[in-house]
Amino acid sequence: MNEPQVWTLIGVFAAGMFGMITIVTTMFTRVVRSEIHSLRVDLKGDIAELRGEIRNIDRDVSALMKHTFGIDRD
Repeated sequence: MNEPQVWTLIGVFAAGMFGMITIVTTMFTRVVRSEIHSLRVDLKGDIAELRGEIRNIDRDVSALMKHTFGIDRD
């Protein structure tokens, strides 16, 4: 364990492992951020669609109440 070549190999191996861990962590973080962004975009679209449906239902219920009971819900 006193040979300089052994210590050099240990240093090179440690540097390689540290570099590989850094690269994998960076790539993983980018993938997670990208997936979260696409999920947000999908959810925003779905929520907007749901709001439109709720407005239609509210309008229909108001029309039914006005027609049936003569009550304005505004």
